[in-house]
Amino acid sequence: MAAVKEFSIEEKLTSLVRLQKIESKLDEIRILKGELPMEVKDLEDEIEGLHARQTRVEEEINGITEFIDQRKAGIAEAKALITKYEKQSENVKNSREFDAINKELEMAQLEEKLCEKHIKDANEEITEKAYQLESAKKAVATKETNLSGKKGELEKIISETEKEEKYFNKDIAAARTNVDERLIVSYDKIRKNYRNGLAVVAVERDSCGGCFHAIPPQKQSEIKLRKKIMVCENCGRILVDAELNDGIDVK
Repeated sequence: MAAVKEFSIEEKLTSLVRLQKIESKLDEIRILKGELPMEVKDLEDEIEGLHARQTRVEEEINGITEFIDQRKAGIAEAKALITKYEKQSENVKNSREFDAINKELEMAQLEEKLCEKHIKDANEEITEKAYQLESAKKAVATKETNLSGKKGELEKIISETEKEEKYFNKDIAAARTNVDERLIVSYDKIRKNYRNGLAVVAVERDSCGGCFHAIPPQKQSEIKLRKKIMVCENCGRILVDAELNDGIDVK
């Protein structure tokens, strides 16, 4: 069984400071990107929704157009029947036959008017749907223009920072291997607690570099010895001496 390498407190602190500085660099890159990744995703989702709406309206217009064609066919059929019954009415032999033909004629005329009303209503609906379709198309065009601009901004930032980001991500893995798991868990937890992501800070001007709480001289002396992990009693951040912090440079 391979022996697990033990690291001194100073080695752990050195790795933690390095890790913090690397992750702070990555935080700067994320800040540079800002809300752009989320804005791009939101715009893509909105455009997808607008395209779906556009397709739905187009399908509705097609359905209404088919309905109009059916009603037009109904009018043609009704007209043919009207012509037929009008000719038949000229050759009726009795009032009973006349009444029967007249009734059929009235039904055909009513059907013609009903089809015309349906066509009128359907054309009004198509006009409304066409307006909705045009609005959706304009919205898509506007959103796509915005998306193109946002993507351009994001791609520029990514191209400028991609190499640096990959380098730092690789460096993070190496820095974490020099710290035991329990300490890493604490470090990660502290980072999540603060918006600036600072879990490891130096003592500056006799104060915590994170919350500026005063650090007693005795505790500062212990921190400089690097014999144990010291934390700020006020904010819980891991404290290191300024010399150690300034001696580690991340590029």
